Amino acid sequence: MTGKTIGIVGLGRIGTMVARRALGWNVKVVYTKRSRDESAEKELGIVFQEMDDLLGMSDFVTLHVPLTDETRHLMNKETFSKMKKGSYLINTARGPVVEENALVEALKQGLMSGAALDVFENEPNINPELINMENVILTPHIASATIEARDKMGEQAVDAILDFFSGKLPQNIVNKEFRTQKLDK
Repeated sequence: MTGKTIGIVGLGRIGTMVARRALGWNVKVVYTKRSRDESAEKELGIVFQEMDDLLGMSDFVTLHVPLTDETRHLMNKETFSKMKKGSYLINTARGPVVEENALVEALKQGLMSGAALDVFENEPNINPELINMENVILTPHIASATIEARDKMGEQAVDAILDFFSGKLPQNIVNKEFRTQKLDK
């Protein structure tokens, strides 16, 4: 991987961890997200890029975004056509971030060299064409399946329940406005 460029889409907690690890391989790290993270740029020496530029320069594009209306099918026919020839797509974020039919077509057309997917658009179902492609790696949504990660998930769930019943806002709540509405009633 030395000398290659990795493009991180979504530089949150996990995207930042990926950047730190990638730098150990002596790769150039570029990223995109809604708002530029100048402190991460300074600390890690990574470079912000607009999405189209990131796609065009990255040898590996790795997705680390939540599933929202904005990110659903973020990777689609149009974005695949902007990827660097010979590049690879990695998705460990959420399945529907990638439009799988468009991915199949992009791979068939040689717009990219391959893909690695740990999540799928219509889980648990996997696009049957992806299963038979030699340039695709598929794993059964196990990116976080270490003993330590699973223990931490359990601890966070217990903490969230305790926070909820003590009137505190749980740390990883997704729908804060719902919690606020319930407290007001």
